[in-house]
Amino acid sequence: MRQVLSISWRILVMTTAFSIASLTAEEPAREFPLGPELQNIPLEVLEEVFEGKTPPEGVRMYLTIAKGGRMGPGEGWFGPSQGRYSWNWLAERCGIDPVAATEITRAAFAGEAAWFDRLDRNRDGVISRFDFDWSDENPWVEHAYLANRLFRQMNKTGDGRLTRDQWIAFFDEAANGKDAVSPSTLREHWLAGLGGGFLPGDAPTKEMLLKGLFSGEVGSMQEGPALNAQAPDFTLKTPDGSQTVRLADMIGKQPVVLVFGNFTCGPFRMMYAEVDEIARRYRDHAAFLGVYVREAHPTDGWQMRSNEKVGVSVAQPKTLSERTAVAQQCFVRLKPSLPWLVDDMNDATGHAYSGMPARLYIIDTTGHVAYKGGRGPFGFKPGEMEQALLMTLMDQSP
Repeated sequence: MRQVLSISWRILVMTTAFSIASLTAEEPAREFPLGPELQNIPLEVLEEVFEGKTPPEGVRMYLTIAKGGRMGPGEGWFGPSQGRYSWNWLAERCGIDPVAATEITRAAFAGEAAWFDRLDRNRDGVISRFDFDWSDENPWVEHAYLANRLFRQMNKTGDGRLTRDQWIAFFDEAANGKDAVSPSTLREHWLAGLGGGFLPGDAPTKEMLLKGLFSGEVGSMQEGPALNAQAPDFTLKTPDGSQTVRLADMIGKQPVVLVFGNFTCGPFRMMYAEVDEIARRYRDHAAFLGVYVREAHPTDGWQMRSNEKVGVSVAQPKTLSERTAVAQQCFVRLKPSLPWLVDDMNDATGHAYSGMPARLYIIDTTGHVAYKGGRGPFGFKPGEMEQALLMTLMDQSP
């Protein structure tokens, strides 16, 4: 009897996984195929179905949450980005044997001097494999996570731009009337209330995560286009509704950088300023386009206290006009320089690119994916995207 049940569940799971892969941005709104019905399938049956195989990302994340995981780095669907270019590619481009060499010097670099400085991530005067390692185990990345967390606590306006007054206010809070702070005082002030990698009041319950998973708030069940695949086309409107933009019309002249994000995703707000700096830096070489997607932490979902502290408190929009209004709140705060569009309420573009809650893509001049950033928040790495963009530009230049 158990064997018959197992076969039935196996057919259901395989059918569901296949239906996920068929979703595209151009399809009309319909029920998202992989949803709460997963909870009716025994975990041991799901694991048996995919034994020896890699489950779809949505199934991986469901299994992680169902077993008590809280969507930490490396869990479920969180993994590395996919990029066409690497340190090996750059070494060969510079006429260097990537096997024998350990670094690329400024003199050997086959590109603009300013580009060398951007590729040299740790600013030690050479470009090495270390500069291209964006894994969670890399010491630079580990320190960057810590710096980002401290930044979010200091940035009281939640706009990703730390002011001098905010910096001094944080010191005054930690010093508590003293002229200086010790390492222990700073540490205690910084880490007060921290638990499980979350800022105080931000840790989710299992129920919150499951609701967010099935609604698409914490991420799409769709996996997005693969590296080197044709980028899904889409047509969306600007927040004021005055313009309609189609991605296909932008393909051909320059690489296109796609930026996905939303107001209630704290890491996105924190890191967006860096994306904007990159957009200004390469405005003559590439086109940048933002797509505003479904809220990650609405008040009626996985609400975060860190959002409340900076005045970000909105329910999940139920109409396009409501989503547009929230997007405009976001833009007033972030002051973006690049153009943004608002995804439709069926989240077709967000699902087609697996862009919720935040993600970065580079589309080359032929319309194919040259870089697919990891899922946000952990995979939202503007610095990695910038490296990929520079090598995309180098690849298309003589």
